[in-house]
Amino acid sequence: MRISTATFQNDAVSQMDALEAALQQTQTELSTGSQIQNAADNPIGAAQVNQMNVEVSATTQYVTNSNLANTNLGLEEQALSNATSIMQNAISLATEANNSALSPANRADIATQLQQDLQSLTSIGNSTDSAGNYLFGGYSNTSPPFTQSGGTVSYNGSDQVIQVQISSNQSISGGDTGATAFMNIPTGNGTFTVSAGSTNTGAASIGGGTVTNPTTYAAAEAAGAGAYTISFSDPTDYQVTDSNGNVVTSGTYTDGGSISFNGAQVTLNGTPAAGDSFTVAPAGTSSAFSALSNLITTLNSTNLNNGQLTTQINAAVQQIQNSITNFSNVSASVGARINAITAAQSTATSVTTTLKTNISTLQSTDYTQATTQLSSEELALQAAQESYASLEKLSLFNYIQG
Repeated sequence: MRISTATFQNDAVSQMDALEAALQQTQTELSTGSQIQNAADNPIGAAQVNQMNVEVSATTQYVTNSNLANTNLGLEEQALSNATSIMQNAISLATEANNSALSPANRADIATQLQQDLQSLTSIGNSTDSAGNYLFGGYSNTSPPFTQSGGTVSYNGSDQVIQVQISSNQSISGGDTGATAFMNIPTGNGTFTVSAGSTNTGAASIGGGTVTNPTTYAAAEAAGAGAYTISFSDPTDYQVTDSNGNVVTSGTYTDGGSISFNGAQVTLNGTPAAGDSFTVAPAGTSSAFSALSNLITTLNSTNLNNGQLTTQINAAVQQIQNSITNFSNVSASVGARINAITAAQSTATSVTTTLKTNISTLQSTDYTQATTQLSSEELALQAAQESYASLEKLSLFNYIQG
């Protein structure tokens, strides 16, 4: 088989071109620190790197989301703590006001302090984050969720809260609505409320009461018992009737004694007058603002006797305590979400580290190997060039002359 000079030259040039291309590729890898310059260099590896980069980007976004949610939840937690402090102060003021030795003017002074507490609580409900968004507005977080008109505070926010994605398969509530935190709070003991008759003339007051037999109480309510009225025909004799006028029970009352009926029990203190009455009605919901507002109204009233005053103060204090309990429950939920964020961020950090390590393994240049390879390629190219130059000088004439 004959190999022409042209064929020899073409093969030699092609070989040197290939060696030069390989040398240039190795030099590029060393200068850029990456062994994959384009998909053609390593199609499978490039695809894997692209996919992992997408995952790193998504994980980074989850961490960003988590950081923002964590900050806002921390602000909410502090707001709820501040609200709790205000309500605890209100209980102290109510206890101070529940003293028959105080004059109406004294109680009015306490009511003024409580009015400041009401304004402060409204301000807390309108707390904002660093971007000026209202923490308790839900979706409607660009305008104040609460507005106050006199002693009435209204909620204008959304009933839905923004969900924040903190991992590929987990999202959390980025806050709580004002309705959840401040508005929809059970009244009384959660089952029923108590009140003193507006025409009472005696000195008796009624406490919050308890449910001693939930099944019996619920059965009576299901049968239509509704609200109950405790009526006194004289300072010691009473009877309890339901909303249909049916007599449920009757008996003799002693100061500080309990009255039980249909799975419920209430305690009265003081001496009632003939014709006095007290109502036990199904509980509903109210707001933390109303708890303060009702207490303010009670303390500003000048036509309540001691029994009515004590009953209304006790009811307001119970509602304030219910508000504190609700703040605590919401705060516990916030804490659980913060813990979930911490766990998600830990996982995201681990995943990101693993992905970046895998990307580096596939993409980054192994400098030791590449340097050795560069030296080998330089030697190979040099040898090819010298060999070509030597053979290029040979001809049949030179061979004959030799």
